[in-house]
Amino acid sequence: MEIERKYLVSQVPANLDQFRHLEIEQAYLCTSPTLRIRRMGDSFILTVKERIILNSTAIHNREEEFTLSAESYKRLLAKCDSGHVSKTRYFIDLYHLTANEAYQGLTAELDVFHGRHDGLLLVEVEFPNTERANSFTPPNWFGEDVSSNPCYRNSFLASMP
Repeated sequence: MEIERKYLVSQVPANLDQFRHLEIEQAYLCTSPTLRIRRMGDSFILTVKERIILNSTAIHNREEEFTLSAESYKRLLAKCDSGHVSKTRYFIDLYHLTANEAYQGLTAELDVFHGRHDGLLLVEVEFPNTERANSFTPPNWFGEDVSSNPCYRNSFLASMP
């Protein structure tokens, strides 16, 4: 199970290139349940995601991932009717960045979008449990919590003209 919260970004952390990052391209075969294909660096992945509705501020998904070959990825990409999403993902250890004990073990995944979504910045944090997600106080560089706003789901962004 994936438990996460998603935010807009009000200020990009300094020296962003010091953090590990990967180029990501993803497209959607279906959105209910979500069938996503993704190129992440040199890896190709098919993901099946199903949203679980709970009484929580966090997003809960049942998620399974399957490795694809580059050829399978290309064949499936041709079958995606909607557009795709292109972004650079930065992996930011929140404890290392802030030295705040409350962030121990948490990584912010900052997505800097390209192409038709150029300028959009979203950051997600995955949590080990619902309690930690619900009690999370974001760092000051995080903006509005958009966890429950469907307009910021990557599947929605991919379908935008």
